[in-house]
Amino acid sequence: MELLPFATTAEIAESEARVAVLPVGSFEQHGAFLPLATDTIIAGTLATELAAAYPVRVLPPITISCSHEHAAWPGTVSISARTLYSVITDIADSLRQGGIRRLVLINGHGGNYVLANVVQESRGAMALFPGLAEWDEARAAAGLETSSETDMHAGELETSILLHAHPKLVRPGFETADSVHDDRRHLLTTGLEGYTSSGVLGRPSLASARKGADVLAALVRAFGGHLALLR
Repeated sequence: MELLPFATTAEIAESEARVAVLPVGSFEQHGAFLPLATDTIIAGTLATELAAAYPVRVLPPITISCSHEHAAWPGTVSISARTLYSVITDIADSLRQGGIRRLVLINGHGGNYVLANVVQESRGAMALFPGLAEWDEARAAAGLETSSETDMHAGELETSILLHAHPKLVRPGFETADSVHDDRRHLLTTGLEGYTSSGVLGRPSLASARKGADVLAALVRAFGGHLALLR
């Protein structure tokens, strides 16, 4: 599983890419059957596929982010929103010094709310991908049976992507791990443990490798519109 770019400085110097993509993941529980690094793996996998289709420069992923709502489960590690904000803006500043003035944040974790503010403040120098619209369109294109409301965490979507891209990382048990609680209005106050004992919110039993492949393909197609705005 290669989520790190292995280009040399000479190869970067010869590259015509003027936009960088930065996978932003997390290190948090994903039930008993998906790894803690699931969000990082998904963001990195998507970034790699985008680089195969578009002239972009892939950066190493940010592997720990804002996962405080998952703190009740062993293994979860978080940094503050302030720290994540600073890391992103420092990376953007460093890229500009090297001639890359446009940056796309490939976000794999829904709790990284601060990324939207970073992009908003960039005034056109950054984009955030995928957004809710792109995820919903990809769900529809792949024929996922659960909505984004139901399928919040370690459900049909995430399990499908890993079954396609990294099947060896999916442990047994997802077939019987469904847990649904659509009314989560107090999530930020209670944490995820207010709504699930397993850490799962969704229906992983509906996952398939075919759905995962179709989700990624739809996201790759959708990325072109974001890239065009940054040229």
